[in-house]
Formats: sequence, structure tokens, C-alpha cells
Amino acid sequence: MGSDVLLVGCGDLNAAVGLRLAEQGRRVVGIRRRAELVPAPIEGLSADLTSQTPMLPSLDLDLLVVALTARPRSEDSYRATYVDGLGRALDAVAAAGLSPRRAVLVSSTGVMADGPVEALLDETTAPDPRDPPAEMLLQSEQLFAERLPHGTVLRLSGLYGHGEPRLVDQVRRGAVGDPDRWTNRIHRDDAADAILHLLTMEQEPEPLYLGTDDEPSQLGDVAAFVAARLGAPAPQAANPAQGRGKRLSNARLRATGWAPRFPTYREGYAEHTR
Repeated sequence: MGSDVLLVGCGDLNAAVGLRLAEQGRRVVGIRRRAELVPAPIEGLSADLTSQTPMLPSLDLDLLVVALTARPRSEDSYRATYVDGLGRALDAVAAAGLSPRRAVLVSSTGVMADGPVEALLDETTAPDPRDPPAEMLLQSEQLFAERLPHGTVLRLSGLYGHGEPRLVDQVRRGAVGDPDRWTNRIHRDDAADAILHLLTMEQEPEPLYLGTDDEPSQLGDVAAFVAARLGAPAPQAANPAQGRGKRLSNARLRATGWAPRFPTYREGYAEHTR
């Protein structure tokens, strides 16, 4: 059995995963446009997956994690990164004769449309992308499942926790969005822990999980908490009767033994509003 790890994309989230795996004594290789930005002891491999197939070093591959980032949020950019870029990375793995024992693709709950707010949406909810970038993310999931049928897709809700969260800045500026909108989020550290858990847990993971914290919350409630911590003016309050959006469940992921260190926005944003 191999022990090496390949990270396809090595930004903040995947680097956090890679550093945890390196602490276990594993060799970790991370693909990034600029290899010099990959933190040691992860081995950086320069490749722009939107235009080139990487040449992989010799690997005794055990684990594969795909966590790509596209800019700007457009159909062309998302196709080039999440569909074409993923395909090139998997081509490189296949060309090297490698087959990871576990593989995780980081996707987004953005592939799921809004639902009736009285019900929690979960992995049994059919995806329903409502714009071209979300459609590209769903195509990426489908490609991953075709190429690595034993792999696992982890759809993350809104990721925060690295640097100052955008919402903190918005509250300071008095520029918070729709207070009635239901929001779902996961702290970066909890997302990294979830990926590591799916890679290393004893039982075989299922094909799909939602990665989100324990408490879907209306934006106005979250902003009010942040404003109180900052001593900033209170934003417009949320009206529970006017809630719009979707509310997500993490029950399937929790049932595997994963538990968030930041179970709600209160614990998460408290870290950034001291």
C-alpha cells in the first residue's frame, strides 16, 4: 500500500490538509501555478492546469485531494479550471499508472438550488445549478465520479476563517447584504479536518457529503453577532418569517465521526472579532 499524497491545487485549504498529512510522516506533493508558494515540507510542482498537463514525479500514491480555485466567477474560467483542469490532472495520474486508495474532490453547495426553508437539504437533494459557473462545478463532480468511481465529493458551504472574514469587513463598513437570507458556512479548519477525516477514517466513505456547520443562520443574525463583538452599529435585523435561500444538514458527515471545532458562526467569528 502506498503512502504518498497528491494535492491537485495547493491553495490555503489544500495546503492545510497537506501539512496535516505531512505531520503523519507522509510525502506530500502539491500542484500549484507557482510552486514557490507551496509551504514546506509539501513539495511544490508548478503547473497551470488550465493549459497544461503536469508531469508528476515518481509517487507511491495513496491519497488524492482535488481543491481548485477559479477566478473570475465566469463559465469560461470555471470550465477551464474545474472541468478541463481536473481532466488534465487525472490524465497525469492515469499516465503515471497511479490509482489512489482514497480520493476527495472539494466542490460547492452552490450546485444546489434554494429550497423550502422549513426543510434541511442534504445529500439526497438533487443538484440544481442555477448559473453557468455552478453548472461547471457539477460537471466537475461528474467527471471526477467517472474517472475515480470510488472517490468522494465533499460539497462545502461558505468557507471562512483564513485572515479577516469578508463579513467582518462588511459589518465594519455597514455594507451587509440581505438580512433575511439563509446562509450556511464552514470554518476553514473544520473543512480541512473533514477532508483529512474522509481520507483516513476506518470505514469506506460514501460518494457524497455536505461540509457545513451545525447551524444554518439568517445573515442578519450573523451580522448582528459580529457587530456586537466589534462595537459597530447594529445592522438591519433578520425577519424569520421572510427567510430566503437554503438550509443545509451535515448529519451524514457527522455520522462518520467528524465534528466541527466551530459548530456555529458564534465560535467561528469570535476568533476574528477579539
